[in-house]
Amino acid sequence: MAEGFANHHGRGKVIAASAGTRPANSVNLQAIEVMKERDIDISYHKPDLLTLAHLEDADIIISMGCGVQESCPVSLVDCEDWGLEDPYGHSDDKYREIRDKIEERVKELVRSIS
Repeated sequence: MAEGFANHHGRGKVIAASAGTRPANSVNLQAIEVMKERDIDISYHKPDLLTLAHLEDADIIISMGCGVQESCPVSLVDCEDWGLEDPYGHSDDKYREIRDKIEERVKELVRSIS
């Protein structure tokens, strides 16, 4: 969701890429649906494994806070942790709540680099 919002709100200003320490095989259907409500299509996104190349290429690294502490040595990189709850396995309303928090944070980020 963050990648979708960043590329939407930061069009022409940022290029966002998402990767995880334990990526799923596909984007979660609930995430796709709640993003459609914002007219953003993330159905074509493919979860990607976080690599050293991602870390080296990035100007800013942000963790959503979904358990990354247990699976990635984030202390080795300069990473901003947004501390958001992982909505996986929860209701559509929880996905919307997290989606809205992500959107606000992304908008703040885009404003700060503009």
